Amino acid sequence: MLIVCGIILAVTFVERLPSNPNAIAALYESWIRLLEYVPMFLPLAVFMGTLLTSYTLTKSSESIIISSAGLSPYQSARPFFVGAFLIGAFATTVINPYSVSISAKKITPEHLQLIDNRIWLREASDNGFVTMNADGIQKSGDTLVFENTTIYTQSSDFKLTNRIQAETVTLSENGLTANDATIWDPDGTTKKTDWQIKTLLTPQTVLDRYLQPDQISFWQLPEFIKRMESIGAPIRGHQIQLWTLLFLPLTMISMAALGVAFSQTKQRRNYSFGIKFSLGIITCFALYFMINMFNALGATGTLPPILSIIAPPLIIIAGAGIFITSFDTI
Repeated sequence: MLIVCGIILAVTFVERLPSNPNAIAALYESWIRLLEYVPMFLPLAVFMGTLLTSYTLTKSSESIIISSAGLSPYQSARPFFVGAFLIGAFATTVINPYSVSISAKKITPEHLQLIDNRIWLREASDNGFVTMNADGIQKSGDTLVFENTTIYTQSSDFKLTNRIQAETVTLSENGLTANDATIWDPDGTTKKTDWQIKTLLTPQTVLDRYLQPDQISFWQLPEFIKRMESIGAPIRGHQIQLWTLLFLPLTMISMAALGVAFSQTKQRRNYSFGIKFSLGIITCFALYFMINMFNALGATGTLPPILSIIAPPLIIIAGAGIFITSFDTI
């Protein structure tokens, strides 16, 4: 995993150098991107680590000693499973919250769920309605800055009262503000002036509602899903993200089981490790597409979210277990 992360960090660092003022800023941005890639390569790293360790045991004849001691393949593979479980649990409970916390400091439209490639916000209150759309968004301290923004204000009976257009609009705890905004009144007159309105929207509520599922910490997801469900917002993507993180240790165990299955051999000399290693990598990519297919079925509602997440690792564990059992009884 360190080798893979080192390659990704080096490539990303070189890519980010031209767009950053100095090497430290480029390295920090590369670190953030690396943390986003870790969950993608973690199962492959667990598989490769299991296979390489098993190969070393076979090459040094230690696997013969283990078998002679009366340990079954399941007993000898137990350390792999425990290690894989701990790696998955650490990734879920520590790496994911840390990654989300540092990536949330620099929010861009890529992190938000957009409609027609634009950001749309709407607030309803006793005083009327405020609807806003913008091209982009940036987080500046405790405020959100929207770019190329158009705002519509309506009375409680849905009558349009103003249209406001500004290059930048700032959302803070005190509401929406814009400098040098163009305001259209219902009678058709326009004026350029500073504009401000108090709203119930705050930077945190906007981020909570519009962030992508992978931009929310594992510890915050259950409460977030409850809040979104109470207001009738779609939560299927967030449910899949929650179950994915919760069952990540099981996914790691399934990849360790696959590594143990591929390492089974009765050859002590001239062990064709390269062929098995290549076949294992190809199998991992095939399983990666299978997992993505199940995730897509869960996202579209064809399968329950929990089933779409838990089914692939259970299938992998069952297949690996059958292979290990049949090989051991030959």
